[in-house]
Amino acid sequence: MPFPAPSLPVWVGIPALAAWVAALFVAGVSRTAAAERRRATTLAAIAGVSAPFALSFALALSGVLSRSGHGPPPMLLMMAALAMTTIMVAFGPLGARLAGAVPLWALVGAQSFRLPLELVLWRAARDGTMPVQMSLEGRNFDILTGSTALALAIVLYRRDVPRGWVLAWNVLGSLLLANIVGVAMASLPWIAAFGPDRVNEWVLHFPFVWLPAVLVPAALLGHLLVFVRLRALAAREQRPGAAPRASRA
Repeated sequence: MPFPAPSLPVWVGIPALAAWVAALFVAGVSRTAAAERRRATTLAAIAGVSAPFALSFALALSGVLSRSGHGPPPMLLMMAALAMTTIMVAFGPLGARLAGAVPLWALVGAQSFRLPLELVLWRAARDGTMPVQMSLEGRNFDILTGSTALALAIVLYRRDVPRGWVLAWNVLGSLLLANIVGVAMASLPWIAAFGPDRVNEWVLHFPFVWLPAVLVPAALLGHLLVFVRLRALAAREQRPGAAPRASRA
């Protein structure tokens, strides 16, 4: 292994959290289907969400992601393809159904997976597996998104809140996600912006490849679905003088 071996919490944490967000996606898609089509819809969702798991697993195990040469590294191509797919899903028919069928408090609360994720990344940095700049002790502030997601979800579950609050939280979370993705990409071996002794090598290997291949797209999808839901709420609020509020339903 080209990097220090991580401790058990890291080995278990990344796959466990990836499986958790995949299960949330499947549950959300299942909720959008009519009763008579729920089984088929759920199976289709399982097949769809399995694709990034299988693709990244195959690429990492074969060593393709670690290759460099002429043209963009395969890792960057994979991340770009997954990001584009996530955006297409969020702003397509499936995204509209998900944003409409899943309660807003649940869309927000789903992002709380980033709280334990940041603790796993902190441990990976302490193990020497991951460069410190990607942890909460470095340039990663994403723990704020995970912790505030849980608090905001509880408030949304209990009462309506001004829509602007949810929008502000979602913008902040999106910016924090963009920040750590940028730090992670700048830390890849082909760029090594933080020095040759602080490179992001571990995500090129299984099972840690599920961090950029599953967990990052999950966070992106979550933010985009909240934007879609808020846009739909704004379109429905046409009463003059009505205070813009985000329904918890």
